[in-house]
Amino acid sequence: MNQAAEKLDLLIEARWIIPIQPAELTLEHHAVAIRGGRIVDILPIAEARQRYNAASTTSLPEHVLIPGLINLHAHTAMSLLRGYADDMPLMDWLQDAIWPAEKQHVSDSFVFDGTLLGAAEMLRSGITCVNDMYFHPDASARAYDQLGMRAVVGITVLDFPTGYAADAEDYIRKGLEARDQWRDHARIKFALAPHAPYSLGNTSLERVSSLAEELDALVHIHLQETAGEVQQSLAEHGIRPLERLRSLGLLGPNLLAAHAVHVTDAEIAVMAEHNVRVIHNPVSNMKLASGAAPVARMLSAGVCVGLGTDGAASNNRLDILQEMRMAALLAKVSSGDASALSTHQALRMATLNGAIALGMQDEIGSIENGKKADLTAIRMDSLETTPVFNPASHLTYVVGREHVDHVWIDGKAMISGGEMLHDDNVDLLRNSRLWQSTVGQ
Repeated sequence: MNQAAEKLDLLIEARWIIPIQPAELTLEHHAVAIRGGRIVDILPIAEARQRYNAASTTSLPEHVLIPGLINLHAHTAMSLLRGYADDMPLMDWLQDAIWPAEKQHVSDSFVFDGTLLGAAEMLRSGITCVNDMYFHPDASARAYDQLGMRAVVGITVLDFPTGYAADAEDYIRKGLEARDQWRDHARIKFALAPHAPYSLGNTSLERVSSLAEELDALVHIHLQETAGEVQQSLAEHGIRPLERLRSLGLLGPNLLAAHAVHVTDAEIAVMAEHNVRVIHNPVSNMKLASGAAPVARMLSAGVCVGLGTDGAASNNRLDILQEMRMAALLAKVSSGDASALSTHQALRMATLNGAIALGMQDEIGSIENGKKADLTAIRMDSLETTPVFNPASHLTYVVGREHVDHVWIDGKAMISGGEMLHDDNVDLLRNSRLWQSTVGQ
C-alpha cells in the first residue's frame, strides 16, 4: 500500500464508464474516486490504485458505469393501481376508472405505501432521482426519504375536489405546508404541479404562476398530451394550451411540460425561445394511444428533453432503460429517419437533460469531478448482452433493468448484486397485496 496515497471513501473500478460529459465519450478501464459523497477524480484504474488509498473498492470488470438515471415524470404512488385499468384512451381512463378509484382509496397511507413500492422498483432499475406528481406530498417525501432517493415532490393542484383537497387553494395550502416541513432536506425538494390546462381555470393557473415566481419554484404540468386536449382548449378558450400558458406568464426555464405530443413546429420554436423543458413519456404515450411526440425536432430546435415513465397505471413499468429504447425506436419510425435520436442522445435524455430540467445539472446527471456520486452500474456479461462492440448502444437497445447490478446515491450503496440494501422487500410485497385486496373489492 502506498502510504502517501490520498484517502478515499470509495473507489469504483469499471470496464467502461460513460460520463455523459464530455458528450459521446466512453472510457475503458477507468475508476471513479469518491470522497464525502462526491466524485473527486476519474482516471485509469492503474493510476487510481497508485494515487488513492480507498476505504472500500468496488470492482466492476464486466460493467458499464453511468450517472444515476432520472425519471422526470412519475405518479409513483399509482404503483398500487398497476394494471387496474388497461387498454383505454386517456380521458376515459381518467374519468371512468382512475379518478373514481383514487376518490375511494387514496389516503396518506396509500400514497406512502405506493410511493415506497414504486421507489423501490425505480432504485432496482438504476433510477436515483425522480420528479413526482401526486396527492399527499408529505407521504411521498417520507417514502423517498426512507429509501434514500433523491426526489422533487410535486404540489398537485386541481380545480375540482378529491379526497385530499377541496379546491385549488386547498391543494396549494396543504402542499406548501409539506414543503415547509422538508425545506432544509438535502435530497427532497418540492415543485408546483398544476395537473393540466384542461383541469385548471385561468385564476388557478395565474395563482401558480405568481407562486412560482415568488418561490423560484419549478412548475410541473401535463401539456398537449392528446389531440382532444388541444381541440377542447380551442373550443373553450380560443387558443391552444401552450399559448394559454404563455398568456398567463407560465412559460420559462422553470416549466416542465410532460408529454408535449401534439405540438407544431411553431410551438417547438416557442418552447425553445422560452427555454421550456419537455418530458418525453414514450411508453405511456403509446399505451394510451396519445401519439408520438416529435422529439427529434425538439432536440434539433434546442429544446431540453428528458425522459419520464408516467405512472405505473399507464405504463405499467417504472423503467427508464425501457423508455430510452422506446424513445429511440419511436423517434425513428415516426420520422422515417433511422438516424433520429442516437444512443448517446437517448442516454443524455435519461441523465443530464433530466438534471438540467430540474436545475440540478451542477450536482447530478453526469460523472464529473465535484458532482454528487449518484451512479448506476449495469452488467454486460450475460449471454444476451454479448458481444459488446458499443456499450452505449447496449444501454439503449439491449440491456434491461434486470442487468442493473449496483446503485449509489451520494456515494452510498443502495443496490448491490441487484438487491436492495436498506429496506425489506417482504414488507413491500405484503403491503402491495393488502392494497390489491382493498382496491380490487
